[in-house]
Amino acid sequence: MDKFPDVLCGWSWEENKLFELALAVVDERNPDRWEVVAAMVGGKKTAEDVHKHYVILLEDLHFIESGKLDHELGETQPSIQVDCTQSVCWTDDDNNLLVRLDIN
Repeated sequence: MDKFPDVLCGWSWEENKLFELALAVVDERNPDRWEVVAAMVGGKKTAEDVHKHYVILLEDLHFIESGKLDHELGETQPSIQVDCTQSVCWTDDDNNLLVRLDIN
């Protein structure tokens, strides 16, 4: 969990959405899968970056599905403080994009 702020801040909201879309459309058997996904994310991430992001996503899913979360959805829980001074996690531009795309 020590890397959580870096993982969160290292990818913008838009990059994460493009990453999710790329994973949905690029065949797992494609030998150039990570290069193609990196290109679809916008070209600022390397194949290694997107592969690492994918591994972290899988680890998160396994953790969630394992039942190791000690709270119910909707319960108020203490939150962690994330320092996003090196990268922007959520900006007004991200919010405007969300509004323009009419995603709720």
